[in-house]
Amino acid sequence: MIARFFGTAAVVAGMVGGTAAAAQEQGLPVVRLGLLQYGTVNWEAQTIIEEGLDEKHGFDLEIVPFAGGDATKVALMAGHVDVTTDDWLMVSRQRAMGDPLVFIPYSTSIGAVMAPCDGDIQSLEDLEGKTLGVAGGPLDKSWLMLQGMATEEGMDLPAATTPVYGAPPLLAEKLRQGELHAALNYWHYNARLETEGYCEVISAQDAARALGAEGDISAVGYVLNETWADENPELARGFVDASHDAKDVLAESDEAWERLREMTGAENEEVFQTLKQRWREGIPTSTPTQEREDTAIVYNELAKIGGEQLVGPATEMAPGTFWSGLESGS
Repeated sequence: MIARFFGTAAVVAGMVGGTAAAAQEQGLPVVRLGLLQYGTVNWEAQTIIEEGLDEKHGFDLEIVPFAGGDATKVALMAGHVDVTTDDWLMVSRQRAMGDPLVFIPYSTSIGAVMAPCDGDIQSLEDLEGKTLGVAGGPLDKSWLMLQGMATEEGMDLPAATTPVYGAPPLLAEKLRQGELHAALNYWHYNARLETEGYCEVISAQDAARALGAEGDISAVGYVLNETWADENPELARGFVDASHDAKDVLAESDEAWERLREMTGAENEEVFQTLKQRWREGIPTSTPTQEREDTAIVYNELAKIGGEQLVGPATEMAPGTFWSGLESGS
């Protein structure tokens, strides 16, 4: 399996070699960003390119598409890409095992439990005795955060419900068909459900606050190899600044969103507007220090629930998980 991923990464790296060389001929170093082919992070990445924000910050952004998340991790480890996306759990676990990865917050849009707006599920307690779809599997961080919140309220959530694990699109469809009473799913699937008579019952951000966070924490972020960032500080900082600029554009410009309309895959105008609104709401607003501290608090709680299978040897978030350049400005 790993060998196949290395092969995929090498092939894709070769494919972008020509364009990278062309960019270098223009005097700009290339930052290779490995992304899932249809992931929502592509919306920001495409905006960076279309708005010329990479050139503004002294680099040329190359998007390297992958079919699966494992392949992006292997490509980063192998040096076939410079940046990819994942969560702080993965970064902390890898750091604890000696891999110098660092995390940069990208979006606080996170999982939430959805149920029919006119149904009898309006709170966490209402899930008792219900069949609950869970995207991402038994170790999904949103699911674990909800379990932690439920425990604080004296409820054993897995025992009180019938969890059904599955792929996000399948769970959304099963909810529509009435085979699930509620579903904990990713934000962009939930945005579509919002337009079909489903409402958010409780979100993982609510759970994070119940566990001690003061602000929103990021569900996903950019992941760099710290060695690469140390060797290319201006490139690493330039990429982060371009990301911030792209967020500013997408927060304000409906025209920029029109260019992304086809990429979002929105089935109709209502879905498109809801996706846009929810993406904008996910732009991080906490300071880097505050988000790092909040995330460390939540991490400690998740480590208790998920154990070594979730966090590896690190019972606390590994030092340096959040890139130091965010706080130092270097």
